[in-house]
Amino acid sequence: MSCLKKEPKFSRSQELLQHARSQKVTQMNANLLGMEGDPALQFLLQGGDLLKVRSPSWKKTRYFKLQEDCKTMWRESKRTFRKKQTCECCPVTVPEFSLDDISTVQHGRQSEGLKKNTEEHVESRCFSIMFKGQRKTLDLIASSEEEAKQWVTSLEKMMSTITNLNRHQKTEHWIYSCLRKADKNQDDKLSESEVKDFLRLINVEVDDDYAEMLFKKCDKSNSGFLSGDEIAHFYDLLTHRDEINVIYGEYAKTTGYMSPQNLADFLMKEQRETVTLADAHNIIKKFEPDENAKEKQLLSKDGFLMYLHNAKSMILNPKHMEVSQDMSQPLNHYFISSSHNTYLMEDQLKGPSSTEAYVRALLKGCRCVELDCWDGSDDEPVIYHGHTLTSKILFKDAIQAIKEYAFKTSDYPVILSLENHCSVEQQTVMAHHMKSILGSALITSPLGEGMPTNFPSPEELKGTFLIKGKRLNKLEASFVQDTAAAEDTDVTEEEESNDEAENEEQQKNKKKLKLAKELSDMVIYCKSVHFHGFEDASKNLGFYEMSSFKEHKAMGLSEESANAYIHHNVEKLSRIYPAGTRADSSNYNPVPLWNAGCQIVALNFQTTCSEMDVNQGRFLVNGKSGYILKPSYMRDLSSEFDPITLTRGDWLKPKTLHIMVISGQQLPKVNKKKSSIVDPMVKVEIYGVQADVAEKETNAIENNGFNPEWNENFQFDVYVPELALVRFVVEDHDSTSDNEFVGQYTLPLDSIQMGYRHVPLLNKNGDLIPSAGLFVHVMVMDAE
Repeated sequence: MSCLKKEPKFSRSQELLQHARSQKVTQMNANLLGMEGDPALQFLLQGGDLLKVRSPSWKKTRYFKLQEDCKTMWRESKRTFRKKQTCECCPVTVPEFSLDDISTVQHGRQSEGLKKNTEEHVESRCFSIMFKGQRKTLDLIASSEEEAKQWVTSLEKMMSTITNLNRHQKTEHWIYSCLRKADKNQDDKLSESEVKDFLRLINVEVDDDYAEMLFKKCDKSNSGFLSGDEIAHFYDLLTHRDEINVIYGEYAKTTGYMSPQNLADFLMKEQRETVTLADAHNIIKKFEPDENAKEKQLLSKDGFLMYLHNAKSMILNPKHMEVSQDMSQPLNHYFISSSHNTYLMEDQLKGPSSTEAYVRALLKGCRCVELDCWDGSDDEPVIYHGHTLTSKILFKDAIQAIKEYAFKTSDYPVILSLENHCSVEQQTVMAHHMKSILGSALITSPLGEGMPTNFPSPEELKGTFLIKGKRLNKLEASFVQDTAAAEDTDVTEEEESNDEAENEEQQKNKKKLKLAKELSDMVIYCKSVHFHGFEDASKNLGFYEMSSFKEHKAMGLSEESANAYIHHNVEKLSRIYPAGTRADSSNYNPVPLWNAGCQIVALNFQTTCSEMDVNQGRFLVNGKSGYILKPSYMRDLSSEFDPITLTRGDWLKPKTLHIMVISGQQLPKVNKKKSSIVDPMVKVEIYGVQADVAEKETNAIENNGFNPEWNENFQFDVYVPELALVRFVVEDHDSTSDNEFVGQYTLPLDSIQMGYRHVPLLNKNGDLIPSAGLFVHVMVMDAE
């Protein structure tokens, strides 16, 4: 039966009313985002037809449109459903993705899917939406180049706007979206049952009596519904925070408000900040929402909370959000954010390889990526995990993706770690691709004149690429004319190619690899060599000759010869990589290796785990540049520092860390079932030298992920604060099985701001959870 013969679902007046409500909701959300009338927002709200591409033969038109929440993209398609017998000409609207889920938007045929499934002539009309986490990239074709560009720029503008919302705005937007979902019949009223649904949506379970009490308290009109000001009152009751009232009340000494002097007193006494009255005046001017209070130069409770939610007032020191460390030291004096098997999206036995994996790692600030290179068909080298079922990608495509995204997050140098298994012919092709694609950004000769005696600094190497790999001869030989050293084209394969080789005999029996001169000559500051002991390295190796250590070997050295390892790393670079037995691409703990001064501690970036959380926390600071300056006692050849056996020295600066876990806000559901509510508990973990490792946890709060309160105090003794990291973990407590992960945040102890601070929370993938967080009080004192 044709849908033209069906009775209309709504009358014309109902449709107009529905449209008016939708317009009102859209306008309210646009106001919350500060984008009322913005062309980018209007374009996305109007939406349009795009060709969705999955394969050479699967290209289907879908109508994409931003919903009234100004955050969710929906699409319409024509489908036949068996149960509802919807006819094929009736459009079905389904949520496609949230703008929060987008990692980046690419214009052109940059994704693997578009390169494989489309022709070159549609290049300018193509764009791709790459997502955070494991979701597949969405490949789309617009009707024109102008329209494709408009989609890209509009999406990017919306993403930027949402990212830059303060916590208060995000909370408002999130709660308002949940209110809209709970209002099932969209009549702008909430019944008592809809209020209960809303409470479940925001992750709080209350008994019927309490829900009824809350409802009646707000239903001033006794209508059996909440509407208008009653919903606003309901929102105020929900977002009421006793802990903020107590703190604010302590300092609001001027007719119930904070004066500039009151605010300055709070900032100096509680937050341990050095401020002036002028600073306090500026804070009131910037954060006070009430114009009358602002005019009287007073800070209301709402203004105070907005200030506490401001990014610069949160737990991470705002000075450390920018590049704040000395970047003029030699390259090996830094910890370097490093990835292993960077091309893999999943495990290393049968998981897919993808150029997107490089994009994701680089956007997370990774500065050392790995390329496992093998001979491919048509004389084009490929990248994959050799002798496994992982898929293959073209070497040149990986280099192109690396070039495109290398310096989006950080300006500092990227190291291309080559694990080379290619024939001489295809090595020559590799060299050609790197030279032609990377151009002048590729370092192919030492900086300055003559043979260098040390590494250049990250500052000197800004915007450049370094090749790590085998070299036919010493770097010194390139400064000697008519040298015969390069005639021997045999080198042993990379250590990783025979991952489980343990003894000297096996090392000797390693297969020889012919090396192309063109590729060899590109290796300047990172020449791969085998490790034969610290003494041999000190006597016989140049500063640019570096070794890769399997995790077990490196862990052994860091435990048994930590001080010797530190001395080795004062002069040379060390790269650590996971054992080949980690078929699931799991990770090892990087902390003991950083404690031994190792710079390139490579992890599987595609794997979500606590080790990656800690890695992200280590490189969270210094502007997320991917380079963290090692403490001075790890850059000194005469250093006696040993992270295992602590002795007196510059490193020993004992601190007592006091943390009070006060409350949580808007914690996400772990289980998406409507009836599921979290029972949150918080763990505080310390990572660092052995003596500093510790963990403490709060009690669980039953059935409340919206505004749980703990008010529990913890104390930690920290002996080497420069190497310590603090990790806050929220879990959903379960008495019968393992707790489930809710969110976490890790940062260096030296980057913590003292006083009352909000702690943002990140999900498993390391991405910010909008509006969720913890509220804590922190003090770091010199130990007696």
